[in-house]
Amino acid sequence: MTERSFGRTVAQALVRQKELSILVATVAVAIYFSVTTTGFNISDNYITIIHYLAPWAIVGAGEVMLLICGEIDLSAGFMFTLSPFVLMSFYNGGTPLILALILALVVCAAIGAANGFISTRFGIASFIVTLGSSFLLEGISLLMSNGAPVAAPASGWVVSAFGKAHWSELLWVLGVVAVMQTLLSATRFGISTQATGGNPVGAAEAGIRVNLVKVVNFSLVSTLAGLGGIIDGLRLGSFDPTNGGPNTMFLAVASAVIGGTALLGGRGTVVGALLGALLLGIVFDGFSLAGVSANTFDVVLGVAIVIAMLLNVYLGHLRKRVSSA
Repeated sequence: MTERSFGRTVAQALVRQKELSILVATVAVAIYFSVTTTGFNISDNYITIIHYLAPWAIVGAGEVMLLICGEIDLSAGFMFTLSPFVLMSFYNGGTPLILALILALVVCAAIGAANGFISTRFGIASFIVTLGSSFLLEGISLLMSNGAPVAAPASGWVVSAFGKAHWSELLWVLGVVAVMQTLLSATRFGISTQATGGNPVGAAEAGIRVNLVKVVNFSLVSTLAGLGGIIDGLRLGSFDPTNGGPNTMFLAVASAVIGGTALLGGRGTVVGALLGALLLGIVFDGFSLAGVSANTFDVVLGVAIVIAMLLNVYLGHLRKRVSSA
């Protein structure tokens, strides 16, 4: 094999990797801030970056599944907000903390399933259904908390395991991403999810219960959003009714989109969403270290989403050409 043909083979192999573009961008941005800022490459700053990206990556892992179906959940950020107060409602009623946590996630899953059922059963766009749910969940959060932060449980193995212990937040992120990526790429349900978003009519004709697949993915998004809210609140030691909301939801969706998930459905990767969240976390942290205004982050985020979409479209065409060749 000649040097030229070897290089072409390597290039084709790289193009086939869906996460290639976002991985290259993430590494480049990390190198840039390593060189231009002081204090970037220290362990405490790495933990800060993890605190940034963890909610977006956990919620984004669920949003990827739903976006692949051709749907979206705008209420995920408010489920992130509500779940800790549901946990505290059970816990204050005398339920052991671990059981209260499980019950809170069951409630989150049920609410997500209800969103999916209403959307699929009555043919209402998920954008509208979950927009209504957003206001509903926000109102419930404010009522349950009386509009004020609530102290989170501060001791015990559950608190340590779910966010308080050193690096536990990172372990949860990696665990969620590993499970969801495996579910997407190595199970029949994952194949059904991709088929549902890529060609819903063909999927239904092939025997896939398209509506059920969507309902399950709505439930997954809400469950992961609830888990993310509990982990974040236990880490902080306080459950705040202003935490989460649209900011968390939009950044989770942005992580998924930047990571290569198609908004029109049929294509996406959970690992890509993790890399997208990592990229956003590095940019946000780097700007803070450099003393750049937080408002500039929104400008960069908007540009990054557009560029990522253009790059993903271009790489998609390249993959088709490589496959046909």
